[in-house]
Amino acid sequence: MDRDWAEPLDLDAVAAHAGYSRYHFVRAFKAVYGQTPGQYLSCRRIERAEELLRSADLSVTEICTLVGFSSLGTFSTRFKKQTGLTPSEYRARYVGRGAALIPGCYALLWAGGFPAKQRPDGQSNSGEAD
Repeated sequence: MDRDWAEPLDLDAVAAHAGYSRYHFVRAFKAVYGQTPGQYLSCRRIERAEELLRSADLSVTEICTLVGFSSLGTFSTRFKKQTGLTPSEYRARYVGRGAALIPGCYALLWAGGFPAKQRPDGQSNSGEAD
């Protein structure tokens, strides 16, 4: 989860990798970390979002998607619960203290590149010439 925090969580696969059933894994994980795997993953994603809000010139929606949330509303709610600020308030408080923001195109490439776009014929376009 720490390595693939931006990817969707497949709890069954993570539990199987650990050698447990899904339900036993959740109980064992919570006993050790004090939170469920989903809560743990959400915290890691919010931490990454904090970093991007401080350093990258990306919109809150772009950051939401990059860190693995599929819903802007869920992202904003969890962000505020964890930090006490909305993503926009967080950025306003912590940006502008001397360092320039990294251009969004660089931040997107660092995060794995731009998402592949679908062509009208249904094929994926990687951006390279055919």
